[in-house]
Amino acid sequence: MKIKNGNTVSVHYKGTLNDGTEFDNSRTRGTPLNFKVGSGKMIRGFDGACVGMTTGQTKTVSINPADAYGERNPKALQPVPKNAFGPDFNFQVGQPVQGNGPQGPFLAMIHALENDMVVLDMNHPLAGKELTFEIEVVSVENSETTTASSWSATMKKAELLQIAKDNNLDVTTKTTKAKIVEALQAL
Repeated sequence: MKIKNGNTVSVHYKGTLNDGTEFDNSRTRGTPLNFKVGSGKMIRGFDGACVGMTTGQTKTVSINPADAYGERNPKALQPVPKNAFGPDFNFQVGQPVQGNGPQGPFLAMIHALENDMVVLDMNHPLAGKELTFEIEVVSVENSETTTASSWSATMKKAELLQIAKDNNLDVTTKTTKAKIVEALQAL
């Protein structure tokens, strides 16, 4: 069975950067990754690469930053007072740190040290990078998903949005209901 949106899949993968550095590997952990294709739980490029694959198939794909973790955002550099850390904290540029902010827990990288301030880089560590994944499909389950043929223009925008996303259409919460209907009609 070929993978399509709505299927639950189990895959092994190895992720590398352009220089060959391995940043993640499901085989090293000994557990394949399970996810529902088209659900938005995975980066767009990885999710899309799985569509059309079959059980036992392996392929290698390169994913640009826009379809991975996005471009680096220079506005994501945040100065924080050093006294927000413990008194024995050993500050090192490039060191990952975890904390709690107004929006909840976060992971950041120490970007710079300035007098009594630490500049944290809040970008995802893989932002701005092209990623290469070797993906092997372990299994495919035929999950139920709402198909493009089972919608009505009288449905609420949120319902239409979910159906459009389930069918891998390029829509967001900012897309108007009329545009979502138009996209569904084009399927």
